[in-house]
Amino acid sequence: MTVLFIGFGSIAQKHKAALLSLYPNVVLYALRSKKDAPLIPGIISLYDWSELRVHVDFAIVCNPTFLHTSILETLLDKKIPLMLEKPIADSLTGLHSLSKRIKEENAFVYIACNLRFLPVLQFLQKNIEENTPVINEVNIYAGSYLPIWRPDIDFRKNYSANAEMGGGVHLDLFHELDYTYWIFGAPVQHHSIKRNASSLNITAMDYALYIWQYDHFTTTITLNYYRTVPKRNIEIVFENDVWNVDLLINQITNSKNDRLFNDQNFKIADTYISQMKYFTDCITNHQKPVLNTFESSLQILKLCLS
Repeated sequence: MTVLFIGFGSIAQKHKAALLSLYPNVVLYALRSKKDAPLIPGIISLYDWSELRVHVDFAIVCNPTFLHTSILETLLDKKIPLMLEKPIADSLTGLHSLSKRIKEENAFVYIACNLRFLPVLQFLQKNIEENTPVINEVNIYAGSYLPIWRPDIDFRKNYSANAEMGGGVHLDLFHELDYTYWIFGAPVQHHSIKRNASSLNITAMDYALYIWQYDHFTTTITLNYYRTVPKRNIEIVFENDVWNVDLLINQITNSKNDRLFNDQNFKIADTYISQMKYFTDCITNHQKPVLNTFESSLQILKLCLS
């Protein structure tokens, strides 16, 4: 198996680890943006498309969000199956024509949203789908501290902190919007507030609040970059119970503090392996992914940017 990375930052390293755990003999290339970029053990660095003289089984796009659209067009031209890191872009410009092209060419495109492979969310999604419980309210919260995301660099120079590079908490924590859409479906109405007024002093949005209205309940989604004590959970107010879904420890408890689901040995990092297995199985079996399609991710991005 031969794989091409487009960009090689922190997310690419996680995909690399997942690939090597599944396929120790995989050959890895990376198209780098800078010739003075440090060499990476186990990676063959390329600096121009003309240097790629081998067949690649698929590409993994991990470059900054604002560059996704142009590289996606190139990969479609070259007929290379691809995994595209979420979100698909930082604006809607050109995406409808790209979506149309992907459909017409039956292109193999998968949008990477690894939290769909977190067991606690899979349990929740299956429970909601199969039991259709009466829900009165859903509150989703994801807060973490941007300065410690990548401790080896000045966080203000990273794309996450810069609006002009496609940064912003609403795009970085796109997972929360993605799994809300996956579990509860599309809202009938939606509103949002986005700000960058915190003490981080960055140009990208560091706070976002989404209100998604469904027929019989309302969901709020709160995202921020400035919470020094991380928190990532879902509170679901059912007709006769309240569930607390803690993504950080992979656990669900109810209002009596009973554990309804618990798999604390499974870490979020493990989702990259599960996701890679799903993706490569699709490649091997010549089956297009049904999870995280370009079109569905486009619909979520519309809600994200609204």
